[in-house]
Amino acid sequence: MRRIGLAVVLAISLTLASLFAEAQQPGKLPRLGYLSLLSDADSTFRPLRNAFREGLREHGYIEGQTITIDWRFADGSRDQLPHLAAELVSLKVDLIFAETTPAARAATQATTTIPIVFNPLADPVGEGIVANLARPGGNATGLMQASPELSGKRLELLIGAVPRATRVGVLSHSGVPSEHLVRVMLQETETAARALGVQLRRLEVQGPRDLDRPFAVMSREKVGALIVLPSPVFLSERRLIVELASKNRLPAMFSLTEFAEAGGLMSYGPNMPELHRRSAAYVDKILKGAKPGDLPVERPRKFELVINLKTAKALGLTIPQSLLLRADKVIE
Repeated sequence: MRRIGLAVVLAISLTLASLFAEAQQPGKLPRLGYLSLLSDADSTFRPLRNAFREGLREHGYIEGQTITIDWRFADGSRDQLPHLAAELVSLKVDLIFAETTPAARAATQATTTIPIVFNPLADPVGEGIVANLARPGGNATGLMQASPELSGKRLELLIGAVPRATRVGVLSHSGVPSEHLVRVMLQETETAARALGVQLRRLEVQGPRDLDRPFAVMSREKVGALIVLPSPVFLSERRLIVELASKNRLPAMFSLTEFAEAGGLMSYGPNMPELHRRSAAYVDKILKGAKPGDLPVERPRKFELVINLKTAKALGLTIPQSLLLRADKVIE
């Protein structure tokens, strides 16, 4: 009996010691899954991920120290996204950050319980990712990029820089997510064109290998300027597009700063790294207990006009002082 009593005491002591040791261990690190259609090898998108990391650090999350991040990149292959999303679900991550619309779609199809933060989406309601912007419902929320009402403004700014242009090309990608949003952008651009007395020439490409064709068409038809509609593919191929515009002496307006920084004449749109940085606030709120469905989807707060004076000079353009004064950034 004495031996049994000692065994019981020993067992209880070991159990208490184990519990005490567990209590002394630091808390489990939150685990974040990062899902993207894009490539991690493409330097185009590194500033976005760096901005996201910066946003996390602002909220006290440092990769490897206070948070674990499982990175998954589809390298442009949409077919890979469902598999990668399923991997993150199997890892039992606490939250999935979905970069691009296809990634958000794959994530929401893979889980209805793990919280999802998306950024940037063109049209989360139209894509069926959320019920509405004010109260998303479900397990997903985040930030959206699209502001189709800017399309007319882009044409107005472009004509302000190139008043002699009476024919303007509009380049779109047929495989872009949210094709209905592209239609809205085209309608907005057409409305502005009528008001400005400008004729539009719409050109559509299937992919990067098809990019030479529309520029040949615009050169043959004496198109005087170009607007490039948003597309992840165009962003990846921005240097080629800028090169083709320069080669054909086409002043071009883009939706993202990255194009103007690569040598495009102008850009007007949201600051993408800033959107990625701000999305970390959603991650923080959810990891602290907020429900994604209760967090409103955020729209861009600021739009930046960037003008590349180097490109203007190369094209023989003199940008009006009034337009330069409106610019948020001038590249000289």
